[in-house]
Amino acid sequence: MVAQLTFDLPVRPALGREDFFVSPANALAVATLDQPDLWPNGKLLLIGPEGAGKTHLAMVFAARTRAQVIEADDLAAADLPEAAALVIENADTAAGDPDAETALFHLHNHMTGRGGLLLLTATRAPRDWGLTLPDLQSRMEATATATLLPPDDALLGAVLVKLFADRQLQVAPGFIRWLVRRIDRSFATARAVVAALDAEALATKRPINSTLAAGLLDSDGKVAP
Repeated sequence: MVAQLTFDLPVRPALGREDFFVSPANALAVATLDQPDLWPNGKLLLIGPEGAGKTHLAMVFAARTRAQVIEADDLAAADLPEAAALVIENADTAAGDPDAETALFHLHNHMTGRGGLLLLTATRAPRDWGLTLPDLQSRMEATATATLLPPDDALLGAVLVKLFADRQLQVAPGFIRWLVRRIDRSFATARAVVAALDAEALATKRPINSTLAAGLLDSDGKVAP
C-alpha cells in the first residue's frame, strides 16, 4: 500500500520497499528498466549520482526477475550465476582491479552468451571508469545506458520528505518547499542538510524550520562548514 504523501507526486511501489518517486528526472530510466525485453543484447547500464535511486531500482528489478545481485567488491570471488538475470552493483568501482575487471568480463560474456539479462549500476559512463582491460572497455561502452538525471523540484521535495521520514522527523509542507528552493540541487546535499538539521535540532532543542535551516546553509545552498 502506498503511503499518503504531503505532495501530490507520482509514486512507484517498490515491492515491499519504500516507494520510488517518479518524476521527469528519472521517468525515462524507470521506463527503460520496465522493459528488459527491449534491452539490446539483454543488458543495460543504469547511471546516476550517489543517492539517485540506482540500488532501489536495481532491487526492484532483481525482485521481479529473481536476479542474482553481486557487488563490484565481490566480483573476484563470484561464481558464474545460474540465474537467468544478474545485477552488478557499482560496476565502475571494479576499474583498476585486474581480478575484478577479469571477473566482470567473464560474467558479462557468461550472461550474454546464455541469453540472460544483465543490469549494471554505476555513477559514471564507462569511458570515465579507467578500465585497463580493453575487451571489457569495448563491451561496457557498447552497453545501452539509462541515466538518472539530477532531481527536479518534485523529486527533490520527495527525497527530502523521505529523508526526514527515515529519521522519524515530521516537518511542515511549507518548509519542504522553502528548502527545495534554497539548497543545492543534488541528492548528496539533501542528505547532508537533513542530517545537519536533525543534529542541530537535537543539540539546541529547537524545531526544524526555516529559521534553523537558514543558520546552517551557506550561500551555495550547502551545509556551512
